[in-house]
Amino acid sequence: MRSYELAYIVDPEVEDIALPEIEDKVKGWVEATGGVISNVDRWGKRRLAYPIQKKNEGYYFILQLELPLQAGVEIEREMRLNEQILRYMITTTESTEE
Repeated sequence: MRSYELAYIVDPEVEDIALPEIEDKVKGWVEATGGVISNVDRWGKRRLAYPIQKKNEGYYFILQLELPLQAGVEIEREMRLNEQILRYMITTTESTEE
């Protein structure tokens, strides 16, 4: 398994009550592919550097996780199909194994 960082931005028009549901969906996608989440960092509502879909703000989430090699493709597909997620990015990180 490889170490990854998943960053995603949720639509600001989503109610605060629905944010945990979206977060649970993302966690479910990671776990369904055999991945393990080691850290979740919630940045809250922030101003975007440039408008995305005519939105100037969004809720930021950063996840540190470990995934099997091809699992990122499946997670990206699910993210792309979810209309409440404005942007996402999965990057590899250095493994901290000793």
